[in-house]
Order: sequence, then C-alpha cells, then structure tokens
Amino acid sequence: MITEFGAIFAGYPAMENVGFSGTPVRERSYPNEHLVTAFDDTLSIARAMDRAGYDVLWLAEHHFQPEGYEVICNIPLLSLHLAHHTERLRFGAAFNVTPMWHPLRLAEDFATVDVLTGGRVTFGVGRGYHTREVETFGSPLLDSDANRELFEEQVELILKAFNEPSFSHRGAHYEVPPAVAYRGETMEEITLVPRPLRTPVECWQPIVSGNQRGLDFMARNGIKGLIGGGAAPGGASERLIHRWRETLAAHGRETELGEDLTVGFYLSVADSREEAIRAAQPHYEEHVKMFAPLNMVAGLSPEQIEATKDPALAPSAGIPGVESLVEEGAYLVGTPEEIGDELEAVQERFPGLASINLSLAISTPAQSIIEQLDRFAAEVMPRFRQAAAGG
Repeated sequence: MITEFGAIFAGYPAMENVGFSGTPVRERSYPNEHLVTAFDDTLSIARAMDRAGYDVLWLAEHHFQPEGYEVICNIPLLSLHLAHHTERLRFGAAFNVTPMWHPLRLAEDFATVDVLTGGRVTFGVGRGYHTREVETFGSPLLDSDANRELFEEQVELILKAFNEPSFSHRGAHYEVPPAVAYRGETMEEITLVPRPLRTPVECWQPIVSGNQRGLDFMARNGIKGLIGGGAAPGGASERLIHRWRETLAAHGRETELGEDLTVGFYLSVADSREEAIRAAQPHYEEHVKMFAPLNMVAGLSPEQIEATKDPALAPSAGIPGVESLVEEGAYLVGTPEEIGDELEAVQERFPGLASINLSLAISTPAQSIIEQLDRFAAEVMPRFRQAAAGG
C-alpha cells in the first residue's frame, strides 16, 4: 500500500527558451549569480512540500554544469540548510555519487548532518553517469568495470563505518586504518566520529539497467532501490520490479512485489489530460535534449540523439513525446481523479510498494513545481492517506 510520497528536484535555476526549438544545451551558460538562485528555488520547494505534508525531498549531486541543469554539488550541506527552514520534511540523497568522494569523508558528512537534523536525512549512493564529473575527480567512469569495482568497495566501507562501533577494511583501493603507529601502537581498527543516530543506516541506490551483479550487491548489503522518475521509466520499471523481487528471493528474502523500492513518476496535473500533456511537453523536450546524448533516454536512434542537439532538426526527428511515456506508465498526467485512479492501479499491481516519488521534467519553473505538488497533495494524496489510516 502506498503510504509515503516524495519528490525529486535536481537543482536548477530558471531557464528560458526551452524545448526542441529552444536554446541548444551547448549554448546554455549562466553566470554564477544566476546559477546560485537554484538554492533559493530548492528552499521554496522544500517549504511548500513541508507545508503540504510530503515525506521526503530527494536531491541529486552533480558538478561543473554552467548550463544550469544540475547545480547541487553537496547534498549533506544543502540538506542541513533546508532542515533549518522546515519542520518535518526529510531530505534524501538521490544520489551521492560515491566515486567522487573519499568514502569516509562522505560517511562523516552524512553522519554529522544526521545528528544535527535529528535524523531527517536519508542516505543514497550512485555510480555516476557524467564523465565530466567523475573523471575530473580522478575516478573511472569510461571504464565501467573499474567504476563498479571502486563503487562497491566504497559502499561496503561506508556501511562498515556507519554500522560498526569500530572497524577495519583491507581492499583493492582502501586500507583502513593504515598500518602506522599512533600513540605508540600500530592501529588495527578505527571508529567513525560521529556515527549516525540510527543504525543500521537505511541506504538507497538507483536501479537503472538491472545488471544482475548490481542487484545482487544491493540485496547482499541491504540497500533499497529507486526505479523510474527519469532513471528507467515505463515498461522497464515493471520488469525491474519483478527482477528485484526475484533477486531478494535468491538472497533469502521473500517479499511482496514492490517491497524495498521507491518508484518514480513524472507528474503533470491539470483540469484535463490534454492540458496536462501540453504543459509538460516543452519541459520534457528539454529533459531529452539534456539526457539523450548521455544515453539516459531509452528508445532513441543515433540519428534522433544527434538531432536533439540542433533546434532545426529536433522538432521533426520523430522523437517520442510525453504521450509515449504516458502509455508506458512513466508519466502521471491528467486530472487529479485520473492520476489517483492510475496510482490505485499501480498499488494493486505492486502490493508491497509503499513509496512513490514525483518529478517534474527538468526546466519546469520552481513556481510551477510548487503549484503541481500542492495540487497533488490537496487532491490526490488524501485518497491514499485515508486508505492507509483505514478510512
């Protein structure tokens, strides 16, 4: 039963001239004074979600993007700021890109913010997908196997640091503690200070390709998964949900379909389905322009991907629009009643699913995001809150 509602905001300032006919990605470059307005917009969204009764705002870590699409470079730091200006909303990492950190520094930062916010942060990890970011920090991404090997060791080290009063680690990339003298003795174990308030720490990771090694790693380490909302939309989500349940069973956990997952959906709510699709289309086109060249939009031919870079070619390249994602089940569009009906159908198909995550396509103005989330909270959420309460 769906009992928890969240939203994700990648962190971007106001953007003009969006859509296939708008400014090409390579020609967007904003001055710093405009880029930093994304933080005020994030705060406005967080306050609105807090008032409306949402459970969690997920934030995404990214770096070096003067184009403005994703400008939050430190989720723990921003979460601390947002927590000071809200009452109960939690803040999730979707995701800390672990290969861009020393794992123990990431563990310390999260634990510190967890303590200072009274437990209002949720930990998440990811491998990364921007070469400009990961490779600049000296970690592999072009070499996918090396990236995964590093990531898995880092996450195992972080979870040891969180969950064990003292620990040691000997791996291919890290030796913790190093065999050096301290106060006259050779160190054998070390303690994270501070440690998070509650252990074991709940950890989340995106499920995108459904690589079996990745799923096994998550199940083995008790990591929960986030599917959809830009990562693996539509029919792919349903296949991954079944794969996830099968993987948990192989690791000795029998679960209901959808358990230990958050499933993401794009949202566009309006007085009619047609109006909702029309409002979402230019922002979804901007999303495609941003992510298709990074191989993050499924189903496009090489020619269509290339066309997204050219406003003269993209509108006539036959690139699927919002309607295609609606048909796949990745976009919640229409009236509040229609969206509620669709979510009830999702709930019936996946009885173990407790959490959903809403997102509005990149470039959607902050005020529009707030209006959409407010309307969803007022006209859709009560159906599920009342059902969960037995009403």
